[in-house]
Amino acid sequence: MNSKLVKALATVALGAAIWFIPVPQGLKPEAWHLMAIFVATILGFILQPLPIGAVALISVTFTALVGVLKPPEALSGFANTTIWLIVAAFLFAKGFIKTGLGRRIAFLLIKAIGDSTLKLGYTLVLSDLIISPATPSNTARAGGILFPIVRSLCTAFNSEPGPTARRVGSYLMQTVYQGNTITSAMFLTSMAGNPLIALLAAKTLNIQISWGQWALASAVPGLISILVVPYFLYKFYPPELKNTPEAKALAATELQKMGPMSWAERIVAMVFVGALILWSTSQYTKLDATVVALLAVVVMLATEVLDWKDVLDEKGAWDTLIWMGALVGLADYLSKLGFIPWFAKTMAGSIVGIPWVQAFIVLTIVYLYAHYAFASLTAHITAMYPAFAAVAVAAGAPVYLVALALAFMSNLCMSLTHYAAGPSPIYFGAGYVDQSTWWRLGFMVSMINLIIWVGFGAIWWKVLGLW
Repeated sequence: MNSKLVKALATVALGAAIWFIPVPQGLKPEAWHLMAIFVATILGFILQPLPIGAVALISVTFTALVGVLKPPEALSGFANTTIWLIVAAFLFAKGFIKTGLGRRIAFLLIKAIGDSTLKLGYTLVLSDLIISPATPSNTARAGGILFPIVRSLCTAFNSEPGPTARRVGSYLMQTVYQGNTITSAMFLTSMAGNPLIALLAAKTLNIQISWGQWALASAVPGLISILVVPYFLYKFYPPELKNTPEAKALAATELQKMGPMSWAERIVAMVFVGALILWSTSQYTKLDATVVALLAVVVMLATEVLDWKDVLDEKGAWDTLIWMGALVGLADYLSKLGFIPWFAKTMAGSIVGIPWVQAFIVLTIVYLYAHYAFASLTAHITAMYPAFAAVAVAAGAPVYLVALALAFMSNLCMSLTHYAAGPSPIYFGAGYVDQSTWWRLGFMVSMINLIIWVGFGAIWWKVLGLW
């Protein structure tokens, strides 16, 4: 039997099985049936008998068709401002890639400080950090901008897959990949699933996480991780070649090929800085983050840095709009129809007597390492974030502590496997790191990040008065 058909039947079978289970006491039939559709949707996202956009569209259509939700309710997620923030951020990233500004930033940094393998690792991660607030696709950032640079550096030092992989290539591939897991966690707009987390936190926990609040909360643990992880890899997975003066020459050559900074690059740079300023001062200007992002895109369109064809061709943006808009609508009504409050209350009753600290730690660890079963950060978030957050808060854990810890773990779990997220197969497929080594290093990095982000992070959030 066709594997896609098997996956589709498994998805439908799970939804049907839940649908026909007697409705638990205290729940409306509509809430239980919507949960059945939601669970089947998540399984569809994981198995992917069809692309996730198609799965989401089928779910929304079925929800309205059988009357679980009215059509305006089923389609309500597409009007959510955060969904349009993601679309705008994808288009913002298009400007970085199209003009070459992302590559220029990386090569400028390499030319300045890239004379050792360790410095190269830090430089590439720093490049990722600089462009991450404007690049919600960590796949586009790590794969489209940084990977070609890393691959060129490997070739420049005669480090190819096979006997010469450990010269510099293995270290750089792992460092850039693991660095991307950190930068993805540091901004609301640095990974496509982060705005979804903010939405789920609002729907499930009734709190708002702004762009500035997210960035401030992640600043200390994020910078500590950026300092620690490349050095850890340098010591536990060391490159054979320690000094790399050729890197500066390579960067200088590439910059010479690029020529002077173009007018289009200057516009993108100014728009980027302006957006960062407006995002970080929203508490004073009262400008919505989505309006700022759309304004940035409008400026790039008006100045012809982007043309309308670029907008139409950005498939990632419109694909995300479809599946995330559908998912947000379903998740919103799971809470409105009473399923999330009922689930939290039920689970809280099962952990009565367990101190909230222990419950919080266990739930956070389980949430992180459950990603071994996922090949998508967004599927992990949609399947587990609302339920785990609701249970932790019901156990007595401070709401912002829970929301932020699980939000950051939703990105940091990407370190674990060679299939964990979009950039994973790109860097693993380069052939520099074997699977067992990848998993071993990924597990060790995950433990380091867990200690930094939940340990030092919790202290930092306490200082900020978030809990």
